[in-house]
Amino acid sequence: MSNQSNTEKEASTSVEKNQHILIIDDDVEVTESIRQALLAVGYSVSVALDGNQGLAYTEAKSPDLLILDIMMPRRSGFLVLERLRQSDSKPIPVIMITGNEGARHREYAEMLGVNDYINKPFTMDRLLGSISDLLEK
Repeated sequence: MSNQSNTEKEASTSVEKNQHILIIDDDVEVTESIRQALLAVGYSVSVALDGNQGLAYTEAKSPDLLILDIMMPRRSGFLVLERLRQSDSKPIPVIMITGNEGARHREYAEMLGVNDYINKPFTMDRLLGSISDLLEK
């Protein structure tokens, strides 16, 4: 049993949740539902609707974690991840979300260094659990 007070627990939770997540996905409904869920648990959230916008934001602001779709206009999630992994001295954790069920895509994402690969549709609990696990590392 822990002797940690409620105030200490709240402080550690708010510090943990004071992290910034960037969602890079061109599906406005998906991004909005993820954004609302992340805001509800205390994360700071930004959204980019295409790969180029997401890459530029990531290089300028260095979010704590990326949620990245594969199929997007202007630059695919694979090309974003490839570019980030080439230039990152300290890699940003990346969760790739996709409607594509193919094992070949998953294998390629893993080869590029994705931290988690989640097929759409997914439960928000699944996504939030992955985010929490990656940000605690």
